[in-house]
Amino acid sequence: MATARQRIWGWWFFDWASQPYSTLLLTFIFGPYFAEVARSYYMGTGMAEEAAKAAAQAYWGYGLTIASILIAVLAPILGAVADGTGRRMIWIWIFSMFYVVGAAGLWWVVPGGEASTLAWGVALFGLGFIGMEFTTIFTNALMPSLTDHDEIGAVSGTGFAFGYLGGLLALILMLLLFAENAATGKTLLGIDPLFGFDAEAREGTRFVGPLTALWYVVFMIPFFLWVKEPKMPATRLHIGKALGSLKELIAGLRFRKSLAAYLTSSLFYRDALNALYGFGGVYASNVLNWSITQIGVFGILGGITAMVASFIGGKLDNRFGPRFVIGWAIVVLMFVCIIIVGMTRESLWGIALDPASATPDIIFYICGGLIGAAGGPLQAASRTMLLRHTTPDRATEAFGLFALSGKVASFMSPFLIAVVSQASGSARIGISPVIFLFLIGLILLLWVNPKGERA
Repeated sequence: MATARQRIWGWWFFDWASQPYSTLLLTFIFGPYFAEVARSYYMGTGMAEEAAKAAAQAYWGYGLTIASILIAVLAPILGAVADGTGRRMIWIWIFSMFYVVGAAGLWWVVPGGEASTLAWGVALFGLGFIGMEFTTIFTNALMPSLTDHDEIGAVSGTGFAFGYLGGLLALILMLLLFAENAATGKTLLGIDPLFGFDAEAREGTRFVGPLTALWYVVFMIPFFLWVKEPKMPATRLHIGKALGSLKELIAGLRFRKSLAAYLTSSLFYRDALNALYGFGGVYASNVLNWSITQIGVFGILGGITAMVASFIGGKLDNRFGPRFVIGWAIVVLMFVCIIIVGMTRESLWGIALDPASATPDIIFYICGGLIGAAGGPLQAASRTMLLRHTTPDRATEAFGLFALSGKVASFMSPFLIAVVSQASGSARIGISPVIFLFLIGLILLLWVNPKGERA
């Protein structure tokens, strides 16, 4: 029988095991690599370089849009079903398989491929992305059973810090031993990729998919050994009853003004953050012409600041409440977005920069550190804010609805970025919708009760 401390550590290990999907695949390794592959494909069809960059960003955006729509539709339904049956762990097993299969399959996204290669790459990434999102819903719903309500903020913040540490170590491992620089064929250590991987075929970089899958399989072992769902009376699966419960919850939002305001606020700000994560590496590749290894170093910096800030943010959450943490994090992220949209290698909002100097790179590195420092606490405080608006027996349903609220904007933000990138022909200007999504989320936060419905 696992102790209370082991259950918390087991729960933290989910963050450690799953974080590389965001760190390695979404943002810093596979996302930029896919942008390179897609850009080369479009230039091979005769498209000019800038137009090819915008087209590659748009393709990635439309792929994330489709995956996010599926999550938005299914998340609240699955949450209601899980709460209705009292079964959550079985869903974690099922969607863990989605995660592993989707991640491992990215090995076959080869450079110089046909249009079908791009389609399969986005489809496999989407499968794993759906797996990650759904397992997160069900593991978050187990949080109330881990500790006293007053300690949830610290547990959540430490979990994110531990997860970022795992993602950071996985990223360092990839950069030092596997991910090759496209120009030199060497890793960040200056060596050939391990296992005799062919640098010309980008096998070292493509190994990011199988490594992410293997990392998840190994480090989910403590979770499955130590985390047990609370014992509840066995209930048969009844879809109609589950959907009725979900409908009742949604209909009741008109009487729960704080929860309704919070879900609407998070609809915008969380998925503006997801857009930053989803397009940050692609932006660095397209606008600043960074290599995969440069983007990886950027990711290490962001991971360090996210890890430290998530731990500190958990303490601030306990003391001042999650709304305080969320508000300040949004302000920092808006500032970063304004810098990013106005920057090229030649200028920053009209101020001339030397494109041959390190100044544009240093500015973007600072932005990366700030994204990590604000993004980690924002995510951790968001789930504790939701727990102030629900009860343990309805937690999965609430997190399913939380996922729905996020994914509404999540498929809007990549769609808006894809459309603006395509219309403007600029990958830089394409990021601009994110600023307005953060601003809307910040304004709506004013109607959220800091104490939630416990008040």
